[in-house]
Amino acid sequence: MEMNFATNTYTPYRTAWLELHSEEILEPDLPIIDPHHHLWDAPRQPYLLPELAEDVASGHSVKGTVFVECRSWYRNEGPSPFRPVGEVEFVAALAERERERAPNGVAYCNKIVGHADLTLGDDVEAVLDGMLHAGGGRLAGIRHSSASDGDAMVIAPSLSKPRHLLLQEPFLRGFRQLVARGLSFDAFMYHHQIPDLSALARAFPDASIVLDHLGSPIGIGSYMGRRSEIFLEWTSAMTELAQCPRVSVKLGGLGMQLAGFDFHRRPLPPTSVELAIAWKPYIETCIDIFGVDRCMFESNFPPDKGTCSYGVLWNSFKRLTTGYSANEKVRLYHDNAARVYGIGL
Repeated sequence: MEMNFATNTYTPYRTAWLELHSEEILEPDLPIIDPHHHLWDAPRQPYLLPELAEDVASGHSVKGTVFVECRSWYRNEGPSPFRPVGEVEFVAALAERERERAPNGVAYCNKIVGHADLTLGDDVEAVLDGMLHAGGGRLAGIRHSSASDGDAMVIAPSLSKPRHLLLQEPFLRGFRQLVARGLSFDAFMYHHQIPDLSALARAFPDASIVLDHLGSPIGIGSYMGRRSEIFLEWTSAMTELAQCPRVSVKLGGLGMQLAGFDFHRRPLPPTSVELAIAWKPYIETCIDIFGVDRCMFESNFPPDKGTCSYGVLWNSFKRLTTGYSANEKVRLYHDNAARVYGIGL
C-alpha cells in the first residue's frame, strides 16, 4: 500500500534525524498499553512489527498494544464492503505468530480496531460479523473517519468526508449494528467537528466511544496563527463532550504536522521537555475535563514519529504526569486502555 503523505496530516519520519537526540528513559517500570499505533507496508516507508518492536525496545515498559486501521492489506477482490476485512485478518494472523514466537514478550496487536463503512446502514451487519470472525477474538472496535474540512492544506478534497457524517441516518443505522455487537467506536475528526460526536454519544448513551488524538486541533493552513482562538473553541467542545460518560479520549497525535507545532522542521529533534511544554495545555486541560479514568496516552506511531522517537514521546508524557499519584498514572498509561478495549494481559 502506498501511503498518501500529501494530505499534510503527518510527515514521514527520518531515522537519522531522530538519532541526533536520545534520552534516559523516565519511570521505566510504569506499565504501558499503547492503545493506538499503525502497521503498513507502504513501499516508501514500511512500518511492520520489526519496526514497531524496535521502537518499543526503547526502554519503556510496554505490555501490549492496539492496532488501529490504516487502510492496509485490504482484499483485492470480492465485494467492496468486505475488503477491509483483509486488514483485520492479516494483523490478527501477524499478532498470533508473534505471540507464539515470544509468548512472554510484548502483546503486540493484542486488540484490533478495524474499519467498516458504517454508512452501509443495516447492511454493515455481515461485514462486522466477518471481521469478528477474522479477528479471532482480537477485534475490539471500528474506526470510521469523519474528518472533513474545506481547506486543502488540511486534507485533500478527495479524502474529506461529507459534512456531519456522524449524524446521517445511514451512518446511525450502521452504528447501531456496531453497538449491538459490543464493539467500541474510534472517532477521527477535527476539532470543529467534536459537537457532532457529542450528538452521536447522546443518541447512543451505552456506546463505548473513543476520540482519537485529542480531537485533532488543527494548526496548519487557514488555521495557522489562530492557536489561542482554536484552543478556546476546542476546550468548549471538549467540555460538552465530557458530559457523555461513555466517551474516552486518547492523549496524543500532537506530533502530526496537522497540529502545526513544526518540530520536524528544526535541525535537531525536540527534547521531551520541549514537547511537554508545547503539549501541556491540551493534555492537562483534557485530563482536567474528562478525569483520569477516561483518558489514555497513545503513541500514534508511526505518524507521530515524524516529530520524535518512541522513547522521547513517552518521556514527554511522563513529564506531564509527574504530579499524579502512582495509581492515577497506572490508569492513564495502562488500565484505562485495558478496560476500554477489553485487554487481559
